[in-house]
Amino acid sequence: MRLRVEVPATVANLGPGFDAFGLAVDLVNAVELDTEAEPRIHISGEGLGELPQDGSNLVVRAMAMLAVETGRKLPPFELRCENRIPLARGLGSSASALVAGLVLADRLLATDVGPSRLLQLAADAEGHADNVAAALLGGGTLAYLSSDGWRAERLDVDPSLRPVLFIPEHERISTEDARRVLPREVPRVGATYNAARTGLLVLALAGRPDLLREAVDERLHQDARLKLAPGAQRVFQDLRSAGIPVCVAGSGPTLLAFDTGDAPIPELAPSWNVIRPNVRQQGAIADG
Repeated sequence: MRLRVEVPATVANLGPGFDAFGLAVDLVNAVELDTEAEPRIHISGEGLGELPQDGSNLVVRAMAMLAVETGRKLPPFELRCENRIPLARGLGSSASALVAGLVLADRLLATDVGPSRLLQLAADAEGHADNVAAALLGGGTLAYLSSDGWRAERLDVDPSLRPVLFIPEHERISTEDARRVLPREVPRVGATYNAARTGLLVLALAGRPDLLREAVDERLHQDARLKLAPGAQRVFQDLRSAGIPVCVAGSGPTLLAFDTGDAPIPELAPSWNVIRPNVRQQGAIADG
């Protein structure tokens, strides 16, 4: 059997929506599985030489997790990972691997557990559901923990929204470090500020670009994380000063800006990769 799955990069938080909001963008990892080929793992693109090529690979671990969950056994297989999502840049590379593995195993083992269970498994493994929700569902998403476990809803996203990703070549932030620097307590005024901006963000994404600059502002986590990446911190401040809506992509150091036409998007030094992906309305897609 041959299967292929494509999973998009995702931007979590979108400023004030900490651990809740996600946005899928048109930058994808593709994973191909072949049960008739010699068992091995090939990695190309991002993570070559860094990601494990054995059973500890996150795609394989996710597949094994679903097999255990459903009482099935995985057959031997070859795995080819074509990675375009950079590692440790705040673009959901681990969420992409988890979702790819779960979707592949679901198809391979014919478990048909459904998207809600896949979300639950991915979120439990990731520790939060914002990235995996957007990777599974596509578009804009709002993830939340209910009395019955993790849930996610799609958000209306205006098709004219123009995201811009500023990806530094030489700065990385691990999720562990990004969470370690978060304050243990937050002031009430900061929580109120973020709550208002979260509501504003829903309106801005749905077709009010004039609200984006205020909507992606927040006071609880970005300042602490930007201190881990001085280069990104300087670019963030420059973009804000120029009137460009900008937030830290997930745990950073990538920055997500929006081109509203009110201010020109600057060209940066060669040490930055500036791309303009579309919002990806589809989440993980499996063929085969």
